[in-house]
Amino acid sequence: MTFEIIKNAEETTIGLVGRLDTSTAPDLSKTINEDIADTENLVLDFKKLEYISSAGLRVLLSAQKKMQKLGTMKVTNVCDDVMEVFEMTGFSDILTIR
Repeated sequence: MTFEIIKNAEETTIGLVGRLDTSTAPDLSKTINEDIADTENLVLDFKKLEYISSAGLRVLLSAQKKMQKLGTMKVTNVCDDVMEVFEMTGFSDILTIR
């Protein structure tokens, strides 16, 4: 997985490409908790994300909890396969998905 970070005055967007799984989830967690720790509004753009595992879901849950204290978090452009995982796990009720 690779990702691109775009910061502007209002929000930080992370565009994810590939698979968010056991081997890549720690990189996203580090980015959210260290590299962009000061952001108040986080957007995760899943336009090019093909797959998410339970490790990826844990990172999203952790990020959601953090962002509830600091501001907002949104997930955008979710493909059907990832949305199915969100719906089966109940994450569709937890996350703000556009």
